[in-house]
Amino acid sequence: MTGWIVVHTHAHAEAKAEHHLRRQGYEVYLPRYRKTRRHARRLETVIRPLFPGYLFVGFEADATCWRPIQSTIGVRHLIRAGDKPVLAPGWIVDGLRRREDEHGLVEVRSSFVKGERVRIESGPLCDQLGVFECADDNDRVIVLLDLLGRQVRVRLPMEAVRAAA
Repeated sequence: MTGWIVVHTHAHAEAKAEHHLRRQGYEVYLPRYRKTRRHARRLETVIRPLFPGYLFVGFEADATCWRPIQSTIGVRHLIRAGDKPVLAPGWIVDGLRRREDEHGLVEVRSSFVKGERVRIESGPLCDQLGVFECADDNDRVIVLLDLLGRQVRVRLPMEAVRAAA
């Protein structure tokens, strides 16, 4: 594999584009991960694309005709530099595939463990101590803080939180 063409899909049409590209004989990689979300006062686990709106199509310089990809159902356009599609190096996809679990889902890791004591390093809550609850899919974390006599969930940027000493 020479590289991977990066394809921009229509909104929420990653799976549709993947299906139609595979049907045309292309090798397609759509990395997905498991996300826990709160909906209607309950937690549910859903499978989401790791890069919403994007997927990768395998590209061999001599053998792959990339122009039909542009008119595939679900595809908005290819990421290009001038007339040629931009190629993501093979090591990027290989690295993502190495992080997949037994179900083919990419494991999104956080540097913190649930229940770990953390300190907020920036923002209006700077120097507050809290308890790490979970990581969000948008480079954010949820921390439990004791404020006004009760525990409050606070969503913060990942870089604003450090392990408490």
